[in-house]
Amino acid sequence: MAVATRGRRLLWWVGGIVVLIVIAAIAAPFVYIHFIEGPPPAKLTLPETTSTTSAGSRSASTGSTTLSGTWNVGTGSVAGYRVNEDLVGQHTTAVGRTSDVWGSLVVSGAQVTSAKFTVAMATVTSDQSQRNAQFDGRIMHVSQYPTATFTLTAPIDVSSLPTSAVTKQYSARGTLELHGVSRSVTFPLQAEVQGSNVAVLADITVPFAKWNIANPSIGGFVTTANQGTLEVLLLLTKGPGNPATHTTGPVGNSGGGGPVTVPSTTVPSLTVPGG
Repeated sequence: MAVATRGRRLLWWVGGIVVLIVIAAIAAPFVYIHFIEGPPPAKLTLPETTSTTSAGSRSASTGSTTLSGTWNVGTGSVAGYRVNEDLVGQHTTAVGRTSDVWGSLVVSGAQVTSAKFTVAMATVTSDQSQRNAQFDGRIMHVSQYPTATFTLTAPIDVSSLPTSAVTKQYSARGTLELHGVSRSVTFPLQAEVQGSNVAVLADITVPFAKWNIANPSIGGFVTTANQGTLEVLLLLTKGPGNPATHTTGPVGNSGGGGPVTVPSTTVPSLTVPGG
């Protein structure tokens, strides 16, 4: 009888330990994501152009910009990715960005007749060194495919774009070359004249399989959606644009020219074999 009692007690102890391990496995990611890491960077938005007058009312900035001509990608432009993740059952979002973007578009009359933009993939960074290593290696193979390029293939009618801080919606069609694969994409974008510049904002959905990109999931620890979003904010100028050798560190949603720290986003530190 004593032996049976000790056996039952042992089973209770083992069961209790297993329950505690399961609770810890669920609670640890929750605490890390919600109380330690904090929220991911907000989605990119067009820069704020309104100002507050002495009377407290808000007035939009205006300009007399002529759209026709060549517009270059200027300081403050940002490109990057946003991917939904699950960290041991807890939902979060991975975000990586860079300001290493260059290119130009041409407006003739009331149409954008040509455009080409390039991103240096090796400069896209998040707040996690392990994620960056996976992105540069087994996911995007940046040494083999150092750039991503979008080339416009159909004109865009911008006759409705006023020369003042009013946002307009358009649709763009072109070829996105990413990870060595070129595919046609069509996506919505927003454009706004801001003084002597033009700001353009776009989100492009990227199903990983269509560009032969490995799903970023890591075993059963981090799982991701089968697609991500390519976020782009272009601040266009008729002056000199970003050179192709332009480099900076990680950036967030900013209209400034220098590096901006990306807030902490997702997974805790872990060691993952390089791929």
